[in-house]
Amino acid sequence: MALLERVSTLVRANLNDLIDRAEHPEKMIKQVILDMQNQLLQVKTQVAIAIADQHLLEKKQKENEDKVAEWMRKAELAVDKKQDDLARAALERVESYRDLSEGFAQQVKDQKAQVENLKTALRQLEQKLTEAQAKADLLITQHRRARAVGKAADAHLTHGNGGHAAAFDRMKRKVAHAEAHSHAKAQIAAEDIEHRLSALEKEDRIEQALVELKTRRGA
Repeated sequence: MALLERVSTLVRANLNDLIDRAEHPEKMIKQVILDMQNQLLQVKTQVAIAIADQHLLEKKQKENEDKVAEWMRKAELAVDKKQDDLARAALERVESYRDLSEGFAQQVKDQKAQVENLKTALRQLEQKLTEAQAKADLLITQHRRARAVGKAADAHLTHGNGGHAAAFDRMKRKVAHAEAHSHAKAQIAAEDIEHRLSALEKEDRIEQALVELKTRRGA
């Protein structure tokens, strides 16, 4: 996602190199810190939203698991009462709710991974911001002294981290870089024969489940 990409770029930024390259070092370091603070607020917000979404998905998963248990009890009751048609109908509900439960389980897994990614980005950005705030005055003072002397500035340019500088330049040129990321999966309509075969397979599963249930219930 674009937010994580921006955070990653800020985290990789080399503060010493940025100060040395800047025409106005004081403004540059203040802007970097401001950018980090703004991104930190956004990441904290996204972490809270992601955790809330995770809890909602877990709730939906639990609700469908409960439905599976509820309709299985109804299927067992129907078998005990020799009501095979009702048992079949109940087992169909069991299968439907089980499919939903498994779908939500996968979404919960994906969401947990997203939450961890955001938490990691948050920790890294907090650490980088602390570093930037601690080094700001020192780096600016060193830069001014190096400019006055002359040679120290050249040493910084020679040994500076070009990769980090390039990464920061990319951030300035394209901060709002968009990255499409979607967990949704396309639903493709099945052909008529696939529907018919699927129905037959489902019917077999229901019959098998009914036989197993009747066996367990001694019916």
